[in-house]
Amino acid sequence: MLQLSANLNTYLIMAAFLFGIGFYGLINRRTLIGMLISAELILSGASLNFMAFNRFLAPDPVVGQVFTLFIMGIAAAEAAIALSIIIAVYRNYKSIAAEDLNDLKG
Repeated sequence: MLQLSANLNTYLIMAAFLFGIGFYGLINRRTLIGMLISAELILSGASLNFMAFNRFLAPDPVVGQVFTLFIMGIAAAEAAIALSIIIAVYRNYKSIAAEDLNDLKG
């Protein structure tokens, strides 16, 4: 049986895949909710990189875990703040499409 979990390259490829999907979604999504989900994918890819390097290369195994916990905290705060902003925008503009928010440019 193939042991893919014992290889650093497997984790790095998976993290790059998550980051790439998130970046592509962030550029091509038209709604604010889609952009928020794409940003979460980008943060998940970065978190996976930290944990992979922690597992295979770090002399102190706590460092990557601490970085990952900070990323999770930032992602939770970002999701809460972004959702409240999206709700406020929807109340004013009756739309969450990013194209309809040209009045906010300034």
